Amino acid sequence: MSASNSFILGADPAGQPVAQSLRLANRHGLVAGATGTGKTVTLQRLAETFSDAGVAVFAADIKGDLCGLGAAGNPQGKVAERVAAMPWLNYQAKAYPVTLWDIQGQSGHPLRTTLSEMGPLLLSNLLELTDSQQAALYAAFQVADREGLLLLDLKDLKALLNHLKDHPEVLGEDRALFTGGSSQALLRRLATLEQQGAEALFGEPALQLEDILQPAADGRGRIHLLDASRLVHEAPKVYATFLLWLLAELFEQLPERGDADKPVLALFFDEAHLLFSGTPKALQERLEQVVRLIRSKGVGVYFITQSPGDLPDDVLAQLGLRIQHGLRAFTAKEQKSLRAVADGFRPNPAFNALDVLTELGIGEALVGTLEEKGTPAMVQRVAIAPPQSRIGALSAGEREALIRQSPLAGRYDKPIDRESAYERLTNRTVASRELDVPVKPAEKGVDSGLGGMAGELLGSLASQAMKTAVRQAANQLGRQLVRGLMGSLLGGKRR
Repeated sequence: MSASNSFILGADPAGQPVAQSLRLANRHGLVAGATGTGKTVTLQRLAETFSDAGVAVFAADIKGDLCGLGAAGNPQGKVAERVAAMPWLNYQAKAYPVTLWDIQGQSGHPLRTTLSEMGPLLLSNLLELTDSQQAALYAAFQVADREGLLLLDLKDLKALLNHLKDHPEVLGEDRALFTGGSSQALLRRLATLEQQGAEALFGEPALQLEDILQPAADGRGRIHLLDASRLVHEAPKVYATFLLWLLAELFEQLPERGDADKPVLALFFDEAHLLFSGTPKALQERLEQVVRLIRSKGVGVYFITQSPGDLPDDVLAQLGLRIQHGLRAFTAKEQKSLRAVADGFRPNPAFNALDVLTELGIGEALVGTLEEKGTPAMVQRVAIAPPQSRIGALSAGEREALIRQSPLAGRYDKPIDRESAYERLTNRTVASRELDVPVKPAEKGVDSGLGGMAGELLGSLASQAMKTAVRQAANQLGRQLVRGLMGSLLGGKRR
């Protein structure tokens, strides 16, 4: 396997390079291991190799030190020793083309999407709604669709909910699904979301996927880092839902590529267990299906977590590259998990994977790659190659310089607040009061993100008793989710 069509992960005990074919990099992967075993440095090395190959990268910077990719490395001590032990690595200390993002817009470019693009299903997951509350939210999106009301940010949705509460006749046949209690519950959930700082996620200008895929001037893939150091602790559901939205948008917008020499994008989902924790079964099934299908669009998804057991079995079965750092097993449950991890590799007669898992040092891992035909290769014990960029965080001044010099500087930094549901409903209310006339539904306009099938379903159920309508709406919507395309139900239609 030549260096031109593969990326080197490290060296085996004999000092020979261990590599993975770039052609198979869209078969996804896993980086796992206990805290402090070297997962972040491995992630940094993978991001570099993809960038060098011209592949764009999007990753979450959980601890705040992955941004060291933006500065040249200075190997010392054990890192320098490892560089010397890998002469074939052709190590060159260098910085990589990094774009910094931050939902709050403090340590990177503001990162936004709109409520219409996210759609009611993912928003329901973010708000952790009950079945009846979810049905009410779908009904609200249906009204926005019918009346041509753009839902861009949280104040748009709050204005719509208050409007429906005061004018239930606007709901028409969906009136049975939208009660005063459900309206108040939705408004309370939105208030909680605002308290978590999630209000900044919704608005314009929204993230454009073509900006992520645009290469650097020297042909390397740009590495996009989302500063999630606060987000993952203060609002983990916001973090997970944004990643689900990004996956949905990529699946919807990218064309089919079939077999290619390399992927167009590598996604790294750190703290991957958050993607599946508390996720409704129907949404989890759809996520598993998209992970399987998105590889044909040239996207490789790499999950980073402490244990493979944090991921559903159906997702684990789809992961081609497996990098397992050291694990600890002090309890019977941990020992059982350890055996399951070892059994997940193709055995190597040279050693016992179960024994090695607890012996691995920092920066060492058991690695299972894919052979050229796509079948698992025998597991190998690997010393991970050190990154060529800095191991450690950037200073505040260095971050500011990267943001100023970014090719996206000025494109996302200033928010835009164009006329949307809030302005339309506010103006309509003022006009009706002045003229003393009732508020009437407008003609059908832009799509708010709710598919026609879901709308028809809700309309047909509205004539039944409230309890039956809510239950059947939730069940039918779940079945539609499994049948339908991810993008059409999760992302909503582009403006």
